[in-house]
Amino acid sequence: MNPRKKVDLKLIIVGALGVGKTSLLHQYVHKTFYEEYQTTLGASILSKIIILDDTTLKLQIWDTGGQERFRSMVSTFYKGSDGCVLTFDVTDPESFEALDIWRGDVLAKIIPTEQSYPMVVLGNKIDLAERKVPHEVAQGWCKEKDIPYFEVSAKNDINVEQAFQVLAGRALSRYQSILENHLVDSIKLVPGQARSRCC
Repeated sequence: MNPRKKVDLKLIIVGALGVGKTSLLHQYVHKTFYEEYQTTLGASILSKIIILDDTTLKLQIWDTGGQERFRSMVSTFYKGSDGCVLTFDVTDPESFEALDIWRGDVLAKIIPTEQSYPMVVLGNKIDLAERKVPHEVAQGWCKEKDIPYFEVSAKNDINVEQAFQVLAGRALSRYQSILENHLVDSIKLVPGQARSRCC
């Protein structure tokens, strides 16, 4: 693809309340970390432009609220997304156990429904000493579902950039594949086909 051509990709970041979704996003987009954030109600959107595989990508990243009472509203933001960051807190086993529900919600809302929808899982807050979700358990869950896993720290900027790069690369590949299939399907010329005459 031509680097002057821009591809817009919509990414979503989901997970339970308090896992650090907003912190991860601000670290990735602005290279900043704040100790205090207000709870995200609904969704907020941050953008970042990157160059990947000679293509300029404008990433529109939707930070969704993790509160249970907003889940049905938040799930409407999943439609039209090109990739998803599933997030949990390594010090909170309940946030890890909720990944199945979050993943199911996302897969139920994307159109067309397909298993090749790009996702990455981030185990956040590895900078904290009171870890309760073992690396092997999280890695095993991700391996079983064929989803890349990254242990990250929004506070110390560990693996945040790499995780988003992997997701952006997978989303771009999917975008190009869909575009290619659409073009192939829409332009099928069959030699020797009789033309119908009009009037």
